[in-house]
Amino acid sequence: MEITHLNPPSLHRSPAFSQGVLVTGAHDTLYVGGQNGVDADGVVVDGGLGPQTRRAMQNLLAVLAEAGADQTNVVSLTITLVAGADATEGYQASAEVWGRHATTVQVIQVAGFANPAFVVEVSAIAAIPVSA
Repeated sequence: MEITHLNPPSLHRSPAFSQGVLVTGAHDTLYVGGQNGVDADGVVVDGGLGPQTRRAMQNLLAVLAEAGADQTNVVSLTITLVAGADATEGYQASAEVWGRHATTVQVIQVAGFANPAFVVEVSAIAAIPVSA
């Protein structure tokens, strides 16, 4: 399996994300459902967007690890923020956990979540090489 990050010279090159990701060869696909800023007991992390984003990203990494993957396998990341949230604060918190892996990223703002204490939700798609 090979993952190629596509950044055509005719498009702005972002240090934070890729314009496209091409996956070729034998792989399994992992779809990670929305991860929120909650601990293992289901308790929402205090402190707003920064702490909730850090925890949501840690939760995402835990799901990836359970599948034998890490952030380098992620080909698409969706970050959903509650309207009015400071996206810069969320980005900084995300980068602390995520590092510099520049996959495709989509950031969306919504009016709210099913649990009104949530301010962020993160989901992902990952391509994992098939073991020989």
